[in-house]
Amino acid sequence: MVDAARSFRYRLLMLMIAPGQDTAGPGSPPPIAAPAARLVIAASHSWRERLRLAAVDLADTARLWPLVWTLSLFDIRLRYRGSLLGPLWLTLSTAIMVGAIGFLYARLFHQDVRAYLPFLTISLVLWNFISTVASEATTCFTQADAMIRSIRMPHSVHAARVVMRNTLVLGHNIVVVAVVFALLGTHPGLDCFTLLPGFLLWLADAFAASLLLGLFGARFRDIPPIIASVMQIAFYVTPIMWSPAMLAHRGLARAFVDLNPFYALLEIMRAPLLGQPFEPGAWHLAVLYSLGLFLITGLIFVRARPRLPYWL
Repeated sequence: MVDAARSFRYRLLMLMIAPGQDTAGPGSPPPIAAPAARLVIAASHSWRERLRLAAVDLADTARLWPLVWTLSLFDIRLRYRGSLLGPLWLTLSTAIMVGAIGFLYARLFHQDVRAYLPFLTISLVLWNFISTVASEATTCFTQADAMIRSIRMPHSVHAARVVMRNTLVLGHNIVVVAVVFALLGTHPGLDCFTLLPGFLLWLADAFAASLLLGLFGARFRDIPPIIASVMQIAFYVTPIMWSPAMLAHRGLARAFVDLNPFYALLEIMRAPLLGQPFEPGAWHLAVLYSLGLFLITGLIFVRARPRLPYWL
């Protein structure tokens, strides 16, 4: 009986897919078989097609910005779930660090506290954004491996997710800068109008760096500790704890300022907040380094985007 039932069910399914002449009514013409459509699955090796798919990926991420916003809020809430102050712990830790080392380093470097403390505060807040983006970008795809393999979603969403949540954290830490400025009576000058293009360049650089480091981190799993070591070294050779004016007459040591891409990125945001005049040199270097980053990221993203799910 089991074999008969299976045979009957099989015949029924076959008749539903391609009914035979015995199912047609009397006098009806024989059914005309529809031409079978050819289904061809092939991997494209054309750079033009890969470039088009990469552009569609980025365009879909821009269209799905509400999803990026929601995922970023979810990441922050999940990270500080059960915490009393939540993300304000980062603000509190930044304030404690500024208060603890600000006066000490002002004495060590023979700096005026009223001038050094705002410089140190802005530098630490901005550097925390850069270093955190670089650190989290290396794992932005590996941590979302289940989502990438199970949901059809643009890959660049996960890089934008890193940038968005760190931008929210940066908004929390700006409170420390406002408090220090209010206590010391520091007021930004009229050059603050350059903050908007500088911040937009920062967001573009952070997104490009997240894509680049995320792809490398997915392909080579030793990239995260390497980037962590590089950022730790860059912290000491970049004018963050010390002022660039200290190397004005130091010969070759000036290269740590003039050829440092982190210094150019910091300066286009730090100088307007400190009321310093507009520096075309810093902007030229920042734009030059950014264009190089965009070019390298674009080439690697177009090449490696189809292979990303197989690396995870």
